[in-house]
Amino acid sequence: MKKRILLPMPTYGGDPSEIAIPWKLLKEKGHEVVFSTPTGEKATADEIMITGKGLGIFKGILRARKDARIAYAEMEKEVAFCNPTKYENLKESDFDAIFLPGGHDKGVKEYLESKLLQDLIVQFFKSNKPVAGICHGIVLIARSIDQETGKSVIANYKTTSLLKMQELAAFNLTKLWLGDYYLTYPEITTQDEVTSLLEKETNFLAGPRPIAKDRMDNLKAGFVVRDRNYLSGRWPGDLYSLTAEFINMLKGQ
Repeated sequence: MKKRILLPMPTYGGDPSEIAIPWKLLKEKGHEVVFSTPTGEKATADEIMITGKGLGIFKGILRARKDARIAYAEMEKEVAFCNPTKYENLKESDFDAIFLPGGHDKGVKEYLESKLLQDLIVQFFKSNKPVAGICHGIVLIARSIDQETGKSVIANYKTTSLLKMQELAAFNLTKLWLGDYYLTYPEITTQDEVTSLLEKETNFLAGPRPIAKDRMDNLKAGFVVRDRNYLSGRWPGDLYSLTAEFINMLKGQ
C-alpha cells in the first residue's frame, strides 16, 4: 500500500546521499516522498559532497559515491523536490512516516535547531508512526523534547548515530585546508550530544567498525538499530540497510 513519507531538509548543506538514496528506494516501492524546507524553496545539498571539490587526495573516500550522485541528479528534476513544503505548513496527520537525513555543513543548523521540526517529531512518536534518521538527523530527533516528560523522545530508546570516531577522523584528515568543515558543532560531536540526551549511555549502540558501505545486494555491510517505531543509522554506508528496514516498517502501518 502506498505511503506518504515526509523528508525534511535544510535549504543548503544536506547530505546528498542521505536524501537521494532513500527517495529513490521509496519511490521504487511506490511510496510518495514529500520534501520540506524552512522557506519552501528548493534545497541544495552540500556541494562538496557532490563534486568532491576541496577534499584533495581523500576525494575518493569522502565524496558521495557514484550511485548516490546519480540518484541526486535524478531527484533534482522531480516536481516534488523542486516544490517543497514550508516547515510551518507541516502536519503530522498528513503523513504516514518521517525520514530525517543528515549533513555536516554548517548550513544544516537551521534544520537541526528547528523547533517546528522538533515538535513535529514528538507528534510522530506520540502517534507511533515510523521515524527514521541517520547521521546528524539523529541529533534533530534527540533534541525533540516531549513536554509531558521533559525528556528527549528517544531517551528510553536504543539508537545509533554518526560515530565520534568517524566525525573526528574526517575532520583530522581535512582540517589543514577545510578547517572545521566536518564539525557541525566544534564544541561537541554528534555521538556525544545524542548520548547525553539518553537515559542510559548503554542505549547508544556503535555497531561494528564502519569501513565497508552497504548495497542492496549486501545489506549485511550496513548497521542499523530498530527500537519499536524508531530506526537509526550512522552514515551513508548504512543507507541501503536503513531504507530497506524502513520500508519493512511501512508495511506494518
